[in-house]
Amino acid sequence: MDDIYQALAELHRSRTAGALCTIIRAQGSTPRKAGAKMLVYKDGSIVGTIGGGAIEGRVIEEAIDSINSGETKIRSYDLIDPQKGDPGICGGSLEVFIDPLAQPADVVVVGGGHVGRAVAFLANWLGFRVVVSDDREDFALPENTPGADEYIHCKLEELPERYRFSPQTAVVLATRSNQVDIAGLPEILAAPTSYIGVISSRRRWNLTRQELIKAGLKDADLERIHAPIGLDIGADTPEEIALSIMAELIQSRREGSGRSLSQLGK
Repeated sequence: MDDIYQALAELHRSRTAGALCTIIRAQGSTPRKAGAKMLVYKDGSIVGTIGGGAIEGRVIEEAIDSINSGETKIRSYDLIDPQKGDPGICGGSLEVFIDPLAQPADVVVVGGGHVGRAVAFLANWLGFRVVVSDDREDFALPENTPGADEYIHCKLEELPERYRFSPQTAVVLATRSNQVDIAGLPEILAAPTSYIGVISSRRRWNLTRQELIKAGLKDADLERIHAPIGLDIGADTPEEIALSIMAELIQSRREGSGRSLSQLGK
């Protein structure tokens, strides 16, 4: 059990996904009794056991499905007649509670300059898993941008090869040049994401958009990009700009209106 609790603590520290599977009822002859636990990771690896064999394999499959869907489950198993599909012949039965422990949504901040540092700090404080990437090695280090969970030194167009994007991934481009954006955005748009935002003036974004269209991207692709990024709160400092960016990112995730609460319903 100590291994399970240590693994759960590490799961929390590393902000990765898993599912805790616990036998909540055991009747008759079963390989493990009520209270036995097993932690399942997304790749199917485990810590602990609920008894091994076919039943453990089935629970692992259910656990991976729960990790992907976020659904909590209770599954019942008889261990009597394999010819009827039972995962064992011990003679008993049991129920397993499967509790998915979701990986926090991730924010990939590209660009470790003033605004990128502020976005990484605020996203971390808000509970996101934060990844900082820059093609300049000195800008992709904790000494420059403290508090991120991962640092990746690479070109923007190489990032999908270096980091596993998911439908929960939000991308904030706070790069030093629209040439960086032009080179890398086609690859970012091809990756699964929930949000893509680009720091830019309207003029810079219009020029960037024109170049991306010349490169073969369609208007429908570019409509997925929030640019200029952020909500209009009159932001001026890097910290205020980061606040406007994260406010828009959360608004997009939660499908909020972005309107003042005092104005809603009037």
